[in-house]
Amino acid sequence: MASLYLNPALESADAVIGARVSVTGEEARHGVSVARVRIGERIAIGDGAGFLAWGAVVTATPNELAIEVDEVRHDPEPEPPLWLAQALAKGDRDELAVQAATELGAAGVIPWAAERSVSRWEGLKETKGRERWVSIVREASKQAIRSRVPEVAALATAAALAALPGRLLILDPVADVAMSEVPLGPERITLVVGPEGGISAREFALLAESGATRVRLGREVLRTSTAGPAALALVNVRLGRW
Repeated sequence: MASLYLNPALESADAVIGARVSVTGEEARHGVSVARVRIGERIAIGDGAGFLAWGAVVTATPNELAIEVDEVRHDPEPEPPLWLAQALAKGDRDELAVQAATELGAAGVIPWAAERSVSRWEGLKETKGRERWVSIVREASKQAIRSRVPEVAALATAAALAALPGRLLILDPVADVAMSEVPLGPERITLVVGPEGGISAREFALLAESGATRVRLGREVLRTSTAGPAALALVNVRLGRW
């Protein structure tokens, strides 16, 4: 199975056909010692910002994993960018949503400290929580062989979500408007998903004042871990990306 390894310092000008590019450090150690990549296997090395170089492995040591480039690709940023504002949730439900959103092409994810979130990022937990999400989107991008690693924004309040640019679509199982009926334009789209206890009336009002639209996916009430990915899949189809 093809694999992707990340080198943020990779320069597209240096990764031409026939060139040798590599990853070092923990990325190389994981590839050789854990994934068991061997000389001759074909893998990709990318910068996480849209550029990918493919080729057969010519060096495979715990200190360096290198390929001879035989194919290159640069993916522009998809328009419109799709973001997921995911409320913090207990257990690993918010993390599951972030992982799936990455695989489904989200440009970025926003951890949301909703009023009814059971999980709380306070003090050092905020730093550790965001670092955990950064690790999740990085590993999910590699698994999905995504050329662009999604951005993980800072912890947000409902007021911060209301100030975001573009279109805000709040997932609400009792909304009057179906997600499939909402017009989609060229502006950024942020899908807002609440916690297990739902979005509070005050938060709904605050977001509505900013022009956000409440939308439903179907008759079923989805968990906080599945609502965002389901909405992303639907939007991908409507935008012709799938």
